[in-house]
Amino acid sequence: MRIDIITIFPEVFKPYFEASILKRAQAKGLLKIFVHNLRDFSFDKHKIVDDVPFGGGGGMVLKIEPIFKALSKIKIEDAQIKQKVIATSTRGKKFNQKRAYEYSKLDQLIIICGRYEAIDERVLKYFCDETISIGPYVLTGGELPAMIIVDATARLIEGVLGNEKSLKEEFKNKKYEAVSFPQYTRPEVFIIPEGKKLKVPKVLLSGNHKEIFRWRKNHSVKIY
Repeated sequence: MRIDIITIFPEVFKPYFEASILKRAQAKGLLKIFVHNLRDFSFDKHKIVDDVPFGGGGGMVLKIEPIFKALSKIKIEDAQIKQKVIATSTRGKKFNQKRAYEYSKLDQLIIICGRYEAIDERVLKYFCDETISIGPYVLTGGELPAMIIVDATARLIEGVLGNEKSLKEEFKNKKYEAVSFPQYTRPEVFIIPEGKKLKVPKVLLSGNHKEIFRWRKNHSVKIY
């Protein structure tokens, strides 16, 4: 899978994308991540990519021209390619596990990182398949949401996780509804300074897989 990110702060992605699972996925050739500096696609020597909003108001708006130019260069023109162009926006659809799974089946995902007051609405209307929000709050920009989308999507690509069993346990039905349940590890008993013993539930130590499955099911929480 190929993921392209359009941003005005490309330097913030390198530390995260060059660590842990994402680093290994790229080394294995399962994932290719390209981060593009939007300023490289500007039309003037000052590399300006934003302007004041029509109608007045505070803040700046990312211009349509450099984004269109970037998409024209990045987007793979092939009818056989499964691809999507998304933009991060507080007005977007809520990102969830189901959407991450859908993205993981694409050949190319392009993410446009929002910044300043907004992205020119014509970009969202004519060049994007979806606008995505990671939650009901406002961030400085779309770089953090982009990292979250990449991380959640990449781990669902076949072969990326070292332990595929852990991935399968997250999905319990054909709708790919994600669930989470409490997990414990050694030691079996941890004693805090006050002397209280914090114990692992006995059922998890029983070796009875049927009872363990039932316990986990009863303690599961839907992620979405």
